[in-house]
Amino acid sequence: MASTKKLFSALTRRGPHKVLRGDLAFAGLPGTVYTPATGKNLPGVAFGHDWITSAERYDGTLEHLASWGIVAAAPNTETSLAPSVLNLAYDLGTALDIIAGVRLGAGDISVHPGKLAVAGHGFGASAAVFAAAGMPAKPRAVFAAYPLVSSPPAEQPAAGLTVPGLILTDPGDPMTLRSNAVELARAWKPATLRSTSKTKAGGLVEGRRLATVVGLPGADKGTQRIVRALMTGYLLHMLTSEKGKGPYRDFADPEAVLPKAAVLDPFSDDPVDLENKVVALLKP
Repeated sequence: MASTKKLFSALTRRGPHKVLRGDLAFAGLPGTVYTPATGKNLPGVAFGHDWITSAERYDGTLEHLASWGIVAAAPNTETSLAPSVLNLAYDLGTALDIIAGVRLGAGDISVHPGKLAVAGHGFGASAAVFAAAGMPAKPRAVFAAYPLVSSPPAEQPAAGLTVPGLILTDPGDPMTLRSNAVELARAWKPATLRSTSKTKAGGLVEGRRLATVVGLPGADKGTQRIVRALMTGYLLHMLTSEKGKGPYRDFADPEAVLPKAAVLDPFSDDPVDLENKVVALLKP
């Protein structure tokens, strides 16, 4: 556990790689892409944003992933008050096609087509599940940070999804009434559900956003550090390890103890206590 704690601590900080920022619009998709300054056959991830926000509100997270050697792309679409989870899912797949299909940077950076993942936050986390289910060539992994209820529900594609996934939930956050993390974990058999502590489900978004006007939480640096570490460790293991071995294996092990992220059993009697949350919100 000591080595895992050290790795977690290291992953909360910027990695060793110099980072470049690019624009997905060169390939016809609004959005951004962050890459390590050099590298061939790198791992890559497409990241989906939350409701009433945009890809640029995750620049720090995308840059963090790139600093640890992962090419990270985020479509800047479906940013309206009534976005389509299916359209964002399609755009996540397109973003992966772009980064895996073209040379990046000055032409000396490439992504391996067999080292791909999808990830997202809130609304974007549910879109990531749809994206993984709809891609002809399945990604290696999915990371879903505090997924939210969507229409159609992400539980539908999750039920047939064989791709491994890591789902984060925050039972202590009042906004988790909108969460479908437990339901996703029940439907999605290869997924692990972890409950983060000292976090805010909406806190991964950077800077101020319109959602704060309607009562949704704003940026939280503690949440950002924890989620970035969990996501980076998970993706490094799933996309770069050989035969399930490697220094980051605990980040993908459903039995491993990780800092700030206890494993929950979605089939237990009361993993997140939805009934108590409703009562708490109804109290004067």
